[in-house]
Amino acid sequence: MTDATLSLHEKDQSKLPLEYRTEEGDLRIVGFWIFLAAELVLFGTLFGSYLVLQSHTAGGPGPHDLFEIGPVMAETIVLLISSFTCGLSTLELRRHNKKGLIGWLIVTILLGLVFLGLEINEFYTYAVHEGAPISRSAFLSGFFVLLGTHGAHVTLGIVWIAGILLQLGKRGITTVTARKAFMAGLYWHFLDVVWIFIFTAVYLTGLVI
Repeated sequence: MTDATLSLHEKDQSKLPLEYRTEEGDLRIVGFWIFLAAELVLFGTLFGSYLVLQSHTAGGPGPHDLFEIGPVMAETIVLLISSFTCGLSTLELRRHNKKGLIGWLIVTILLGLVFLGLEINEFYTYAVHEGAPISRSAFLSGFFVLLGTHGAHVTLGIVWIAGILLQLGKRGITTVTARKAFMAGLYWHFLDVVWIFIFTAVYLTGLVI
């Protein structure tokens, strides 16, 4: 490859987002998309199990007895706003604005913590005040496993983003930290999409039935 060709190649690379400028970055991002596809299969299985078990209440409380639109809407709004702030962090990443990137990631983490707090309160209310723990019926087992798995993923996302914040503070925006921030953003948006399906298939369906 001639010097002129190398120079042209470097110029083309400079037009790419920072996380795509190395072959390793490309491969890791592709691998992460494959990971998300596997996660989609996992959640698809949990959704299928829940929908089959939804009517198996064993004489206990069912979806219509437990679900309230107010708390569910609060959880949904908080998580959707967190998806927006996560998108803003990616925009700041594109601008190579370290402070903006860190700031929006912190806001995303805080909103994620609020979501987890609301969800934990919901679980506590069902299990303690409504007499509907996970062992009460097949419906509740399916519900808690599906929602609990999503909540565990949100927790992992918060820990992951917190780790990225530490790396950004020490190293700034590099090809490596940019890739990690971008992948964390993909992961967070994926969890928001999963929640939309939960909101529709679990809560809205449960309130109608």
